[in-house]
Amino acid sequence: MVILVLNCGSSSIKYQIMKMDDAETSTLLAKGIVERIGLAEGAITHKPSGRASYSAAQPIPDHTTGINLILSALVHPEHGVIASLDEVNAVGHRVVHGGEYFTESALVDENVKAAIEKCAELAPLHNPANLQGILSMEALLPKAPQVAVFDTSFHQTMPRHAYLYAIPYRYYEKYRIRCYGFHGTSHQYVAQKACKILGLDFSAVNIVTCHLGNGASITSIKQGKSCDTSMGFTPVDGLIMGTRSGAIDPGALLYIAGKENMSFNELNDLINKQGGMYGISGLSSDMRDLGQAAHSGNEMAQLARDMFVYRIRKFIGAHVAAMGKVDIIVFTGGVGENDDWVRASVCSNLDYLGVEFDSELNREGRGKDMLISKPSSKVKIMAVSTNEELVIAMDTMNAVRHEVRNA
Repeated sequence: MVILVLNCGSSSIKYQIMKMDDAETSTLLAKGIVERIGLAEGAITHKPSGRASYSAAQPIPDHTTGINLILSALVHPEHGVIASLDEVNAVGHRVVHGGEYFTESALVDENVKAAIEKCAELAPLHNPANLQGILSMEALLPKAPQVAVFDTSFHQTMPRHAYLYAIPYRYYEKYRIRCYGFHGTSHQYVAQKACKILGLDFSAVNIVTCHLGNGASITSIKQGKSCDTSMGFTPVDGLIMGTRSGAIDPGALLYIAGKENMSFNELNDLINKQGGMYGISGLSSDMRDLGQAAHSGNEMAQLARDMFVYRIRKFIGAHVAAMGKVDIIVFTGGVGENDDWVRASVCSNLDYLGVEFDSELNREGRGKDMLISKPSSKVKIMAVSTNEELVIAMDTMNAVRHEVRNA
């Protein structure tokens, strides 16, 4: 089955096309990105596997135009990877917010589209673009079934005492104000992958997964189910991130807004775009830049890194306490997979959990799937690469096959 995976942002579309034989076997045919949608000069970068990349610049006024460019690249006589668009058996879409409507991925129909649209006010930067991708594919490839894969669905197993906020209950009843959590496809994928590597039963162990990148979150997975996560009603809560503040006393925000006479939009910009590693350092949101600056003696860069690590360690402790025990701690995401300093710093005082960290293995763990704790460690520490696009493709394949079987 050939599956096209689309991740539509407000001004970009990331894509991969894969040949899926079964849940265990897949071949990446090509991947790429369309950027600067809606601006004067857009661009597409197309990377067919095993061949040279192709790039082109032109105006891309909307998502339909961008997806049209992707489809043209896939069948291009020189850098294409399929002979005809008829070879695309299904399309999988990343959808950021599914609210309480979806506990699993869903084959797209009118009801699914309506629910995605209803959740747009909960994810205004993402859901409208995700829906636009679906509508564009309907117009451009009407025969291909489409599947929506939600960032929030894995976390729908959280108990009520974990996802509710301590505000008047009527706001949950009226507006569904609660913790939803995000990065669900990544947390589930790396947890299952870690268990497979270790030969453990996913439904019989407790895992803390740390998805660390420009966006960052921690999830506690108890016997195969998400029971708590650090992101909340929006992705700004929890860990310190690239430009997001993470957890902060709301009273401090009210105080700043009053002192600075800030509007709602300015306050939203403060915690989403001006905070985090960038806000602390005043230099960059990228951990690589901050690492180089810290090594050169930049105290604010080092402070940002120390705060980042401290918050991760603090949340790990809280999530382990909530579960009662932990068997595996997994690091993933761009930072979690590649930054050995972050992993070592986070694990530096987890010996109270029975962690015996292996510093030498950790230094070798850049971009690899590997155990980075000692054999005698009671809690296994792992670096595991994530692949959200593969999860989307697998869910798409399974949803389409299920529909065919039940037709």
